[in-house]
Amino acid sequence: MVKHTATSVVTIERFIIEQERLYPHATGDLSAILYDLGVAAKMIANKVRSAGLADILGSAEKENIQGEVQQKLDIIANEIIVKAMDHGGRLCGMGSEEEEDMIHIPDRFKRGKYVLLFDPLDGSSNIDVNVPVGTIFSVLHKVSEGERAVLADMLQPGYEQVAAGYVIYGASTMLVYTTGQGAHGFTLDPSIGEFLLSHPHIRIPETGRYLSVNDSYSQMWNEPTRALMRYYRGLDGTREAMSVRYVGSLVADFHRNLLGGGLFAYPANTSNPQGKLRLQYEANPLAFIVEQAGGAATDGHRRIVDLKPTSLHQRTPLFIGSLHDVEAAKRILGDSVAEEVGA
Repeated sequence: MVKHTATSVVTIERFIIEQERLYPHATGDLSAILYDLGVAAKMIANKVRSAGLADILGSAEKENIQGEVQQKLDIIANEIIVKAMDHGGRLCGMGSEEEEDMIHIPDRFKRGKYVLLFDPLDGSSNIDVNVPVGTIFSVLHKVSEGERAVLADMLQPGYEQVAAGYVIYGASTMLVYTTGQGAHGFTLDPSIGEFLLSHPHIRIPETGRYLSVNDSYSQMWNEPTRALMRYYRGLDGTREAMSVRYVGSLVADFHRNLLGGGLFAYPANTSNPQGKLRLQYEANPLAFIVEQAGGAATDGHRRIVDLKPTSLHQRTPLFIGSLHDVEAAKRILGDSVAEEVGA
């Protein structure tokens, strides 16, 4: 692995190039995809910063494929990513949480051997109140024959990802990504317009301090899920209570827990029995990152990246974060499944 001292000034472009040199047969296509995503992130960050000064806050008064009202910045961010990525000759197709079908590369552009899945602006409903939001992305190798992407290229399990990352737009803009060689964070220096390496080789504590969960759904959880939440709060006397910290923006909650240790939970409930978060656009990329940082992610019974997707917008329950806290979810919720099977 490439290592840098704390005083090194390393741009994301330089870091990506140095990582590429570790692989003599690399073509440079994946590196270019990551760099182009960094450029798109800068453009979105600029739009987010100016949101309060321009007429881009609030609803665009139309729904996305999820049945959710799209925010104006959702649409802008989606367009930025598509236009930043469709002409580089490295992708054969894309999928966005905001669009029902695959996004095909226009015929006038060369097609490559990768597909990109992304959530352009996670948590965008919070922008009006100045809560951090983020972009999440995942890169996969094309597995089908022919130039154009097909659905099978998009519906690969998370362990097939070759890269994943997220960008958080908050007090500062930070990009975190992995290509399977650890998780690394870069902070945008607005004075020079560059992402600089600020968090090399991120490691999440094995046991976390923070619990991020929306308690308003507690009456719709099953009893094993309630028991798990009592465990995290120390109410069963078996552990020290975790501090509850919930922003309501997945990227913001995940980022805090990744750096400080903790668990983000969005269990299934009677309103969303299949879970709410999107497997391909949210759960898989963040699971890849957290595993590279020493953490884990599960749907309560199975490792997230082992799940076989069947649709572009498939949903899943998600418990993600510090290793021991995720193992507790698997133990308590897994035991409930075993009891049901035994019964």
